[in-house]
Amino acid sequence: MLRPTRPLCAAALAASAALALAACGSSSSSGTSSSGGSAAGGYGSAAPKTTTTTAAAAPAAASGASTVNLTADPGGALKFNTTTLTAKAGKVTVLMKNPSGSGLPHGIAVTGNGVDKDGATVQPGGTSTDTLTLKPGTYTFYCPVPGHKAAGMKGTLTVT
Repeated sequence: MLRPTRPLCAAALAASAALALAACGSSSSSGTSSSGGSAAGGYGSAAPKTTTTTAAAAPAAASGASTVNLTADPGGALKFNTTTLTAKAGKVTVLMKNPSGSGLPHGIAVTGNGVDKDGATVQPGGTSTDTLTLKPGTYTFYCPVPGHKAAGMKGTLTVT
């Protein structure tokens, strides 16, 4: 009976480890993802898509792309840190940070002038982004979690 050489055993072990890791998958987001019940967001059993995203938006390119930032209230109030945003026409990314202390899921959505797009709803500590191509005009940004817009979590985005 032949015995395998040590280099062959080491290669087989390394290949087995690589396959085991590949089977586990990977994730670039840190934090957790969950769908909440009525205590977390007031949306009952039909929870909206919930994701945690921590990657920041790419810097604005020379082609006129821009990023506007806002933050959900860190104390849990249903409001953003601002009710007005401005951006240049073209590709606009609205980036909303949901602070760890907010205690509630939040997201960002933009509507107006034929646009109606929601970013992901994220748990505390996450970041929701909404990237759109906008013409000059006035738009409404808001939190798409049921009840949050009606409670005042909204504002005006002016595009010039």
